[in-house]
Amino acid sequence: MNPLIPSAKTIQIYLPKGNPRGLRLAEMTTRTVRLIEIPRIHIDDFFAMPDANQVGLYFLIGETESTEKPLLYVGQTGDLKRRLNQHDDKDFWTRAFVMLSTNNSMTQTHALYMEHKAIATATQVGRYKIKNGNSGNRPHTPDPLKADCEELFHTLDVLLSTLGQPVFESLSINFFNNENITADASHVNQVAKQTDKISHYPDPILFYCKAIDAEAQGYYNNDGFVVLAGSLLRKKQINSVGKWGARKQKEMIVSNLLVEYDNKSYKLKEDYLFKTPSGAAQIVTGRNANGWLVWKNESGETLDSVYR
Repeated sequence: MNPLIPSAKTIQIYLPKGNPRGLRLAEMTTRTVRLIEIPRIHIDDFFAMPDANQVGLYFLIGETESTEKPLLYVGQTGDLKRRLNQHDDKDFWTRAFVMLSTNNSMTQTHALYMEHKAIATATQVGRYKIKNGNSGNRPHTPDPLKADCEELFHTLDVLLSTLGQPVFESLSINFFNNENITADASHVNQVAKQTDKISHYPDPILFYCKAIDAEAQGYYNNDGFVVLAGSLLRKKQINSVGKWGARKQKEMIVSNLLVEYDNKSYKLKEDYLFKTPSGAAQIVTGRNANGWLVWKNESGETLDSVYR
């Protein structure tokens, strides 16, 4: 079986308080990893659980009005309750995600290894803005322990995505291709080269959009439509693009996602996820556009005819 092709999985989600917006405990039935989602407002409910005293890896996630990407802080600890209490001064986070083992087999070395890997992988993927000031300390890890950590990390990846946080899911179709790694941080390059590709789905179908002063490619996924880095987007926008299009283009310029290509086009610096195919098409073409009809594959089939 190809390890990059996903296999069927059974995941149980338990609501200890019966509140679907409160604490949620997710487990893969054949693994020993538990991931607990903790809304900040319900943190005391977690502190009352025996799990709060374990060794664990944790993720603090939140958003601000001034950033497009969610904010992420990754940490590890031998005492989850004590450590999360110490993060009370961090204002940005609204939800914590805590990973621990169901049989108390996770050690501090496991947690340190996965903290380092989580920060490096999340930085390389780029879907969240990392709030950590450093990359964590990777401990000396014998091969058998490293194998355990890699298996735990894979399960963590699946459970985070299941609970709506694709922290380690790259938008790039060339993710972790060693020849294409361009991250500036040397520790990210090093870890990425040592890490197996994380892939939840087969390679996506590429779609293309060609218009006046624009030539872009991208693909459709579970979260929307991804326009790939290197795509050319039209600078000039006509009135039909509306206030949203004008605002989005300005935001992307300010965020340095769009850079000068020539006097008629911008170049997209990194893969960018739009919520809808039409939103992607509008920013690419500078006009109102139905993305389901504008995006076409190599055979000329529209996105609509392939997916709907």
